[in-house]
Amino acid sequence: MSIKQFVVFGLGRFGKSVATTLAENGCEVLVIDANENTVNEMADVVTYAVKADATETEVLKTLGISNFDAAIIAMGENLEASVMATIFVKEMGVPYVLAKAQNDLQGRILKKVGADMVVFPEKETGIRIANSLLMDNLFDTVELPANYSMMELEALSEWVGKSFHELNLRARLKINVIGIKTKNHLNINPDPEEAIKEDDVLILIGKNEVLNKLATLHKKK
Repeated sequence: MSIKQFVVFGLGRFGKSVATTLAENGCEVLVIDANENTVNEMADVVTYAVKADATETEVLKTLGISNFDAAIIAMGENLEASVMATIFVKEMGVPYVLAKAQNDLQGRILKKVGADMVVFPEKETGIRIANSLLMDNLFDTVELPANYSMMELEALSEWVGKSFHELNLRARLKINVIGIKTKNHLNINPDPEEAIKEDDVLILIGKNEVLNKLATLHKKK
């Protein structure tokens, strides 16, 4: 399996966290930030760390960004830089761009200029905490270990028509199916005897290496 390559623009808390986690899971990671001290701090953590500004397109072109699998634009506090970085990586042919935004307006703008996905880390964290408070289980909330993740995955062709009981994914792959998404419905407690349909999207929890292998198999479909 080929090693995945990611480029991360911006080394605030979000950018550092994403870059560090990707590197710890065996990915090649290039980080780019205008702050030299921040870049130096990450030099021993990631594959490449470069001091550059998102506006320095000629410098960025020398970094071979077109070969990367995905770009993470983590400069939510600087909309102009985020927009320019998003446009640049899309023009360079990066197939998937995830951008951080601070508000809905920024999110819409980043979507307009080519971001495939926009995330709102502060907002999403706040919502999770609020929901925990409302459910009175703030101290019972289970945080996944660093080597585990949750992932949505379209059903693999060899799974279609078989039930979860038949596939026995928990025993075979050590993954848990916690839900099934269809176009208009989310089933949080799927029947183990229910047959998987072609358009089903499974919500899985498991070890990162197992989920990554399944995602690679899905791309080869």
